[in-house]
Amino acid sequence: MLESSNLVTFTGLANSSGYDTFLMDEERGRLLVGAEDHVFSFDLVNINRDMNVCSWSYCERFILHKECSNFVRVLQPYNQTHIYICGTGAFHPICSYLEIGKRAEDNIFRLDANYFENGRGKSPYDPKMQSSSLLIDGELYSGTSADFMGRDFAIFRTLGSHHPIRTEQHDSRWLNEPRFLGIHLIPESDNPEDDKIFLFFKENAMDGEHTGKATISRIGQLCKNDMGGHRSLVNKWTTFLKAKLTCSVPGLSGIDTHFDELQDVFLMSAKDPKNPVIYAVFTTSR
Repeated sequence: MLESSNLVTFTGLANSSGYDTFLMDEERGRLLVGAEDHVFSFDLVNINRDMNVCSWSYCERFILHKECSNFVRVLQPYNQTHIYICGTGAFHPICSYLEIGKRAEDNIFRLDANYFENGRGKSPYDPKMQSSSLLIDGELYSGTSADFMGRDFAIFRTLGSHHPIRTEQHDSRWLNEPRFLGIHLIPESDNPEDDKIFLFFKENAMDGEHTGKATISRIGQLCKNDMGGHRSLVNKWTTFLKAKLTCSVPGLSGIDTHFDELQDVFLMSAKDPKNPVIYAVFTTSR
């Protein structure tokens, strides 16, 4: 591809790393990338042409300490002119809004310096933690860790007019050290009240589920209109379900090769939004 000039590369900045969070803005023909202390906006045709950079450093006086960096981990469309953005904030998660303008020719790409809010339950504390998010109808769904030590894993719904809601705390039957890979909304019918939120993640196997220590790939489901319980499961999900994802290939000797670890998920829209095509990448655990 390099020889045919079909591949364009971006070498990054000397003082930035962790290019892990992506948002495609097809309307403006841009690709937004969240990284360490920066957000980038690239031209979709040529990433080295007309590049915009927004700096979001959390503590410049400690710039030599990598743990003090702000790794951007949430980039979600908020409205026609702004992106909701969250970062690790040097182990103090923080969120704000990134203004991008209404049209591509507006050439606006700047952080709202007057507004910041707590990012707990939205962005992980530790940049090495795998997390996912989705902003739908003004509400943010996040799969992340909610504490400094990285032990309180949860699926959250924040923002919007409803009260925050989450999975049960410190209960391995709900989540057992999960690593979140993707969150998608899939309608079940023509009635928006039936919409479902699907989560793709991997977690440690439960006792009795697998011999020895193993990783299990999962798909989780939530009802979008879940408001939590009234007497029990107050401010907790009442519709959370999860199932094991199995991917295996039969071998010549009759022994299947199991691809246990889900690595990535891509949802391709179809004519019928209730039946999208979901592509997943699996690898073996050994």
